[in-house]
Amino acid sequence: MILRTFGWSFGVTAVGLLLALLYGGPAGLALVAVLSILEISLSFDNAVVNAKVLDRMSPFWQKIFLTIGIAIAVFGMRLVFPLVIVALTAQLGPFQAFDLALNDSERYHDLMNDAYPTIAAFGGMFLMMLFLNFVFEERAEKWLPWLEKPLARIGRLDQLAVVVAAGALSFVAWLAAEDPGTVMIAGVLGMITYILVNGLGELFSEAAESDDADEDEEAGEESAAAVARGAVKEAAADGPPRRGGPSPLAVATGKAGFFLFLYLEVLDASFSFDGVIGAFAISTDPIVIALGLGIGAMYIRSLTVFLVRKGTLHEYVYLEHGAHWAIGALATCMLISIGHHVPEWITGGLGAGLIIAAFASSIIRRRGEDREPPEAPSGEGGKALHSSNV
Repeated sequence: MILRTFGWSFGVTAVGLLLALLYGGPAGLALVAVLSILEISLSFDNAVVNAKVLDRMSPFWQKIFLTIGIAIAVFGMRLVFPLVIVALTAQLGPFQAFDLALNDSERYHDLMNDAYPTIAAFGGMFLMMLFLNFVFEERAEKWLPWLEKPLARIGRLDQLAVVVAAGALSFVAWLAAEDPGTVMIAGVLGMITYILVNGLGELFSEAAESDDADEDEEAGEESAAAVARGAVKEAAADGPPRRGGPSPLAVATGKAGFFLFLYLEVLDASFSFDGVIGAFAISTDPIVIALGLGIGAMYIRSLTVFLVRKGTLHEYVYLEHGAHWAIGALATCMLISIGHHVPEWITGGLGAGLIIAAFASSIIRRRGEDREPPEAPSGEGGKALHSSNV
């Protein structure tokens, strides 16, 4: 199970560390290893949320996420995205930006820092919307009932997440941003992206479930009619009538899977913003950063698959809660960092601490359930059992 799930990650780690050694010597190897650990620590909550969404996707779209999605996460967000940001900020061509990254790393670093408020506003608001929609929703399981109950109660107000997120964005832009207009536009685009991608994913998921129920009902009616006509054997031999093109269920599932895939990619991008910027505190070499963060991203993908296959989120029910609270902490740190630098150890420590606490709470809950004695039989059946034992 471990080798099958993490095999690709182990292989990419070996190749990545070898390339780092050939490229930068022992120092390059050490930097890539540190960056890999940084990425894993900052994005563990990403894996938990990814697993929750991935569990709703068809096997086909799961494979797409684990193949094409990895290429986008590793090469797109960890290597190409910083170059695009620098190119747009400095009004350079892509090859000029890459040359700048290789030959003038300090200038490259400065341009990335200049663009960070815009990046943080977009990613922070996307993650903030994800967090608020979670805590404002009524749930049967509550990790922190003293806090989650009142939040769910006030969450009955329609579009409260949008109101709170927009208020936080306005406050940060007014109080801390050097260019409030740019920060506001980026933050609003982050909110729109979340609402659009998440809403389309839910829309097509509901359509798929509705079509599935309709097909089951139609199949049941056809079966009953076949029995009434005495044609069960003929129907079984001939099979169901074939229609040209995919069924409505297949089309809806495809659309739902596609938008869930987009949702996961945007979510991963939002998480990667902080890791990419934070990596510059360790190294300004884009090759070293891409290798280190790429290895870390591979482990996040493998961990996502592990959580889905093991059913960990069903066994440890508070993990999802801890991950979303960690997302809320990350979003808050990203918004604060628009005006004031937040050290990476605080961001990573908050996320890891919340998830560890949620995991420990889940273990305590499971042990409590295991110690509960089985319910004694009641009613007439219980009386009969008692009398028979006597």
